[in-house]
Amino acid sequence: MASFLKQLFTFHSPQGEPEELPLRAEIFSVERLEQYAQTLAREHKIILRKGRPQLLPRLEENGRKLEAAYRTLVDSISEGRAISPAGEWLVDNHHIVEEQLREIRQDLPKGYYQELPKLVGGPLEDYPRIYAVALALIAHTDSRLDTNTLRRFISSYQTVAPLTIGELWAVAITLRLALVENLRRLAVAVIGARAERDEADKLADKLLELVSRQPAGIMTLVQEKLGKREHIPQTLVVQLVQRLREQHPSVMPVMDWLEKELAGPGTNIEQIIHAEHQRQAAAQVTVGNIITSMRLLSTLDWQEFFEKVSLIDPLLGKDPARAYSQMEFASRDRYRHVIERISKRTRVSEIEIAQAVVKLASKASAQPENHVGYYLEDDGLQQLENLFEYRPRTTERILRFFLRNAPVGYPATLAILTMLVIVLILVIMYQYTDDWRFLLLSALLAILPASEIALTVLNWDVTHFFPPRLLARMNTAGGIPKDAQTFVVVPTIFTNEQQVEHLLERLEVHYLANRDHLIYFGLLGDFADAKTEETTSDSALLARAQSGIEDLNGRHGGNRFHLFHRKRIWNEREGKWMGW
Repeated sequence: MASFLKQLFTFHSPQGEPEELPLRAEIFSVERLEQYAQTLAREHKIILRKGRPQLLPRLEENGRKLEAAYRTLVDSISEGRAISPAGEWLVDNHHIVEEQLREIRQDLPKGYYQELPKLVGGPLEDYPRIYAVALALIAHTDSRLDTNTLRRFISSYQTVAPLTIGELWAVAITLRLALVENLRRLAVAVIGARAERDEADKLADKLLELVSRQPAGIMTLVQEKLGKREHIPQTLVVQLVQRLREQHPSVMPVMDWLEKELAGPGTNIEQIIHAEHQRQAAAQVTVGNIITSMRLLSTLDWQEFFEKVSLIDPLLGKDPARAYSQMEFASRDRYRHVIERISKRTRVSEIEIAQAVVKLASKASAQPENHVGYYLEDDGLQQLENLFEYRPRTTERILRFFLRNAPVGYPATLAILTMLVIVLILVIMYQYTDDWRFLLLSALLAILPASEIALTVLNWDVTHFFPPRLLARMNTAGGIPKDAQTFVVVPTIFTNEQQVEHLLERLEVHYLANRDHLIYFGLLGDFADAKTEETTSDSALLARAQSGIEDLNGRHGGNRFHLFHRKRIWNEREGKWMGW
């Protein structure tokens, strides 16, 4: 763990990129990762506060560095120079990196980042806790992610320290951030190694040229280029040795000098060459792992993953009405967001709030009070908020006031806006005349256009400041449950045979788009209004509709299609026979 923490310290280092080593630590098995996650959870201390969004500037810097590395490698290829295997991975998969950067920018707005719990103390102080979790997982898997490992690691962490709903949703983003950070470090190393090889090639060319003209001057050149360095880069040494080996005997002093300079306990040129090849192989593997993991993160079903690792979802699944688990994801997610909102405002844990919701529902004996949704989206919400002393924000209070008083508030607001428009018109006109009779007439004439303007403004405000209150929906992706058999009925008026045929075709289209053995379809027909109870075309229209329904049942099987028809009844007020 100490080695990994040292790498994290270099994340803040002002000395520059050479100190930013790849995020790579001891590779753990899945079982060892689970133990490590629990250790990590015990070490992490968090605070709920808004912090400077440090990851966002770093993301933009990483994007620039990766783009620059890509351009450099592309230029090397176009010039016919070889690049390392890790560099080939970067070039071939640059489009995947660009996609990851774009998705991070879209999914990590500044406000969302600030709401994440931050770490207290340590090398990642003030960074989101979930980002530290992502870095740890990346480091101890060599950036190789799979769904099972990810799920088990997050679940194990939560056995000690539960993550918030917001943190669980941020798993995907922070993993992408960690992968991009690691890729940037590797890309900088690849470009640095590329520059060192270029330097070695230039020095080798000069030495080989000097051998043919002035052999005695080669050591002077070597001393000038390399002698003053405290540390000769490993990549430069390997490239230079590979270029000078088996060349003119006059370059042997250079080889001897290098051997002497690099001599140390258990160190020689062959070992350095072996270490450099190992470094290149490790870089290739890690870059490949990063790209593979990026692909995985783009294809993973994060909704399913969230509910598998969430601690809130199993609690709400204890819904006494047994409805929560059968609802669609979006409806369940709205319920969870209510818990998240109350938790942020009251600083009470989300788990405690979820437990209270289930407890309230369990005390009720009948619908709708025995469903958790009653306390999250319905009239029971006030009871839940009072339980935790939730204090709505000012904007929430205003919106709730208008919703409670909508039957009076809407027309009253319309009247006030209309009066304001009229007053504005009169103020403008008063600058040209003070004749009260003319102004009164103008006010009367302006009532209608002023009310239209006020209505437009009011409706715009309502649609922008009052979000739609969506009804919770059951999940029917696997079919309609037996206790929810459904009849799709289309009300219509039969006017002619062509129209009846069109209706039958539409009914068949509805069936083909919604095939389920518990969904039935029907036409609810009326004849057009008439002066008599029956007309000469009635029987033909009804017969055509009946035969069409029978034909649909014959072609699609069962008794799925039905016809409901009402005869005309005399309407005294209208003075006609009509459907009623």
